[in-house]
Formats: sequence, C-alpha cells, structure tokens
Amino acid sequence: MKKRVYIKTFGCQMNENDTEKMYILLSDEYEPTSNPEEADLILINTCSVREKPQFKAFSEVGRYKYLKKKKPDLIIGVTGCVAQQEGEKLIQRLPYIDLVLGTQGFYFIKEALETLKKNKKPVVFTELKPDFKPPLILDKENKLSLENKKVTAYVTIMQGCDNFCSYCIVPYVRGREISRNPEDILKEVKELVKNGVREVTLLGQNVNSYGIKEKNYPDFPELLNMISQIENLWRIRFTTSHPKDLSDKLIKVIAENPKVCKHIHLPLQAGSNKILKKMNRKYTKEEYLEKVEKLKDAVPDIAITTDIIVGFPGESEEDFKETLEMLEKVRYHEIFSFKYSDRPFTLAQKLENKIPEEEKERRLKIVHQIQAKITKEIYESYVGKEVEVLVEGPSAKDPNMLMGRTTTNVIVNFNTPRLDLKGALVKVLIKEAGKHSLKGEYLETLKL
Repeated sequence: MKKRVYIKTFGCQMNENDTEKMYILLSDEYEPTSNPEEADLILINTCSVREKPQFKAFSEVGRYKYLKKKKPDLIIGVTGCVAQQEGEKLIQRLPYIDLVLGTQGFYFIKEALETLKKNKKPVVFTELKPDFKPPLILDKENKLSLENKKVTAYVTIMQGCDNFCSYCIVPYVRGREISRNPEDILKEVKELVKNGVREVTLLGQNVNSYGIKEKNYPDFPELLNMISQIENLWRIRFTTSHPKDLSDKLIKVIAENPKVCKHIHLPLQAGSNKILKKMNRKYTKEEYLEKVEKLKDAVPDIAITTDIIVGFPGESEEDFKETLEMLEKVRYHEIFSFKYSDRPFTLAQKLENKIPEEEKERRLKIVHQIQAKITKEIYESYVGKEVEVLVEGPSAKDPNMLMGRTTTNVIVNFNTPRLDLKGALVKVLIKEAGKHSLKGEYLETLKL
C-alpha cells in the first residue's frame, strides 16, 4: 500500500506546475491526498514574490506542528521560493520541518527523502546552478490526475530571470534565465495531449526571451509555431511577457496562428516614466503604449491583462495619476494589482521615501474602482455575441451548468442540455455579464 502525500501550493502558475512535477516524481511511493490529516508527507510549496504570500506560507507550515506531535514519522517539507530565500534559517525558525528544497532542489525530492531516511536529520538543498537544465518529467500513465480528465495544463518552458527589476526577488530565488530543450517541451505537450489536455499555458518569468541565450534553440514565436503543429492541441496560452521584449514577430504569430489565444498578459507595473526607471523596467510608458497599439492593430479583439504596483518608493500623487491614466488608455480586461512591499536582496528595499501603508491602501482602492468600471464595460460588450468556449468542467456557481473560457481568457458559465462536454470546444451565446465572468447559453459543439 502506497504512502500519501499532501501538497499545499502558494503563488504563481509556475509553482502549481512545480507541484504537479513533485507529485509525478513521488508517484512510485506516494499517492496524492487532499487531507493533510492522513498524509505521511506534507509539502508546502511557497511563494516569496510579495510579503503576504510569504506570511501565509509560514502560517500554513505552523498549522502542521500539532500533526508532527501526533505522528512523529510524518515528514514535513518546505519547497519553492521561500525555501530558496531562507535556506538553513527555516530549520532554525521551524525546527519540526525535515526538508527545505529550493526552486531547483525540489527536482531531487526522492534523493532528499533517501538522505533524510539515512541520516535522520533535516535536508536542505538550495543551490542554484547556472548550468542547471530542468529534466523532462512525464506522467505517462496519467495516474496522478486528481480528477479524471484534465483539459488544461501548464508547461514550464524556462525559469529564472535576467532583468533584475528593482522590486523583484525572482532572479535571487529562481536564478538566471534557463530555457528548456525544445524537444523536451514538445514531448511534454504531446504526452499531455495524449492524456486529454486540449489547452496548454507556456510558463516563464519572461517567455519572450526564450531561447535567446542557448545555441540552436528556436526563439519564442518559432516555439509557438512548433507546438501548434501538435495534433489535437486546440489552444496555446503563455505568460509572462516582458513589454521590452515583445517583438513584431510574436505579435504576428498571435494574429495569424489560430491555436494561439487572443490574450496577452503584459505587466505595466506603473504609468510614470520616473517610477518605471526606478523600477528598472527598461521601457517608457510611450514605448509600452506603442506596443499595445501594434497588438490592437494586428488583433483587434485581443484581451490584454496586466500587473500594477501601487506605492513604490517615491511614487508621488502625480505619478500615481499617470498609472490611472494608463488604465483608461489601454482598457485592460482584468488587472492584478498589489501594494509595494520590500523584498530581501532587492535594490528597492534600500530606496528612501517609502509610502505609508494607509496611502498605499487608498491608492489600491482607487485602482480597483477604476478597473472594475472598465472590466464591467468590456464584459458587457460580449452580451449578444457568440463565442467559442473550451469546456473545463462543471460551473462552481451551479453544478447544472458548465464552465469554460473564451480565447480571450474570460470565464463563461453556461446552460446546456448535456453535461458530458468536458474537454469540448463549444459555441455559446452570451446573455449576461458579471463582475469577472460571463453567463451564456449553449448553441452547438464545434469539437469533441
């Protein structure tokens, strides 16, 4: 009988993808459980890009201290960015944990467990090797799927970052940019499609710079076209795109390749050139707007989403107003907005003129109010239109409805006479617009 593993994941899609890889790596000895009480191994896969998810991760680890007292053989591990950031200090802070595996270290989880078993003392693996290549990890038997059929999946194509934005911890916890072998990426996508996946999201801290440092690798637009040749793969998404590296070649692929979704996440962060320079973003707001215009000219119905940071050190009221102006000019479908928080190792933590917490809160509320109005107007423009939806499963709002996404990454909940359409591409007539989703009526099945 297999042991059981419970993994709690914080943070970005890349962390979610890393969690899936850990499940696969452990699958010979462990089976997944959704209940930590019955687990033999508990892993907390952490994020440290902002202060809040880091605190949540520490709180989560603390919840399992009592379980360790009840079950002394229980193994507790911390993986991901907080593990990479803190290293040995985590053992001192949380003496009941057994494993600390960083962003490269988790790939060696089986070896770490063997070492733990042999030496009976905590194992820490936080080395970042500049020549490290993430291995190909396939779930060939599809035995780990926590549900019967997975329609969408993440595929990491590169990790690390060379940009060193002044507020960002990623280069310090994920390392420098490393692109995966394109053959491995294609093998992974083919295996996922064989197991029923119809949409993949390609992940990287900056997908636009895929293959630039490696000899004889395709660039990112070429990789998209290569992946699109895979039979029975219907949609390709990707995130994140750094604006400074968004090329005309990539815009052309988004416009002309029918499998590439008409959505791009293009982090702005701030609308003031002064703040963008302090952030070391390497573009101006004018250059950003020029790329947005190119995108909209090539793909008139494209959905653009973004990240916004409010309250960066030295951000004046005028700087903040420039960010609000950019929201109105670009008219994003959705935004992800955050209050600035100091992160270890970064240049921004040393900057003066920090913005008080209550002021950051005020600015964030204003951003939310303006964007809510824009999103409402955009979503209302879908009403009366017929859209293609990839069905992901039952609606969370109503089990008698189905849920999926448009090519523009908008969630659609819809009525249908049949509920066995998971994984199908269907046509839906949009009847209502909500705050963050649409409601519609099934018209016909396009692909099954």
